[in-house]
Amino acid sequence: MPCPRSATGSVTIGLMKAMRRRDFPVEWISVHGHDLAFRRGGEGPVVLFLHGMAGSSGTWIPAMQLLHSDYTVLAPDFLGHGKSAKPAGDYSLGNHASGIRDFLHVLGVERATVVGQSFGGGVAMQFAYQFPELCERLVLVDAGGLGREVSWILRLVTLPGAEYLMPAVFPSFVRGWGDALSGFLRDRGIRQARAAEMWRAYRSLMEPETRRAFVRTVRGVIDPGGQSVSALDRLYLASTMPTLIVWGDQDKIIPPVHAHRAHEAIPNSRLEVMENVGHFPHVEDPVRFAEILVDFMRTTEPSAATPEQLRQLLRRDAG
Repeated sequence: MPCPRSATGSVTIGLMKAMRRRDFPVEWISVHGHDLAFRRGGEGPVVLFLHGMAGSSGTWIPAMQLLHSDYTVLAPDFLGHGKSAKPAGDYSLGNHASGIRDFLHVLGVERATVVGQSFGGGVAMQFAYQFPELCERLVLVDAGGLGREVSWILRLVTLPGAEYLMPAVFPSFVRGWGDALSGFLRDRGIRQARAAEMWRAYRSLMEPETRRAFVRTVRGVIDPGGQSVSALDRLYLASTMPTLIVWGDQDKIIPPVHAHRAHEAIPNSRLEVMENVGHFPHVEDPVRFAEILVDFMRTTEPSAATPEQLRQLLRRDAG
């Protein structure tokens, strides 16, 4: 079901008026003794943005620029990613979800609309499942964990010995070339948002610590046959939570069919498929993405889900 269009024009105008350049500088807090990097800004209801694999909070800056006039925007770097610490340890969806809960507690955030893209979508679903009382709404953007199909490149990383080949695939000496080309195109007004986002992910994997964390993260959710972790069997638990699914129709990493599966599995969910957009809707068309997100938040009431309601759903399913 596409989102209502009646308020689209006014939403777009409001967003464009609100948008102003702001970098949202990186801050750090300590969670369980590990430095966690994050960006934040604005005032109002909290919108929590969770990035994808090999990504960082920086991917959300365009959306944050559009929303911070009316919302508190908050975007952490997962452990093992971006400027956060990269310890040897548990990089599972469940541990990331628990870490995000603790991150919110440290900041004093009681509840949030949770927006997750790709791997971050998997964490967002796990977060909503584990801590429904903290999640006002759930937004899945080209999310992982909704079917086996996934890019062959990610499947290759799961093969034995792949980590020993990665230094040759991601040599640090090409960093300067890629940065120079990106700057050249940007200075001439040539905008290739999808390619730029993929370059940022590639560039991050030139760092040995990031590569090690990346391999652990990939192998926690993907095997040589595809995605090994699926949320499809428990999506019915989101029936009491306003849920928006946003997908790019040109996504070559996780196919759009996963969006339709999730939409069918989550009662009363809202589906938006963005045309001529790939795996990064929030970067490739940030104004349209923000327009969809704002309309969704304005036309839905925050979830009042409690652990007791979750128990009732589980018991009903078991019976």
